[in-house]
Amino acid sequence: MAYYLQLVTLTDEGRRNFEENPEWIKEVNKDVELMGAKILTQYALLGQFDLVNIIEAPSDEVAAKVAIKLSARGTIQPMTLAAIPINNLINTLKKEPPTPW
Repeated sequence: MAYYLQLVTLTDEGRRNFEENPEWIKEVNKDVELMGAKILTQYALLGQFDLVNIIEAPSDEVAAKVAIKLSARGTIQPMTLAAIPINNLINTLKKEPPTPW
């Protein structure tokens, strides 16, 4: 499985949905699972973004599908970034020969 950091901005409609029904976001999270991914953790943010999700998905294609389908609803605008567990990166770097500089 691959991991993704998703920074979410609510649209005006999304903010209205959230205010009128705060549980609305959990319904969206269930839809993410139906699309083949899983939100491992989620936080509300103060600042430029409204939410941050850590998502697990089987592939980049599934993560892209989630982002596209969620943004097509018009309630959120996600920015999805691939996240590499640091130990995986370290192990990959150890396997490569040093760069001759």
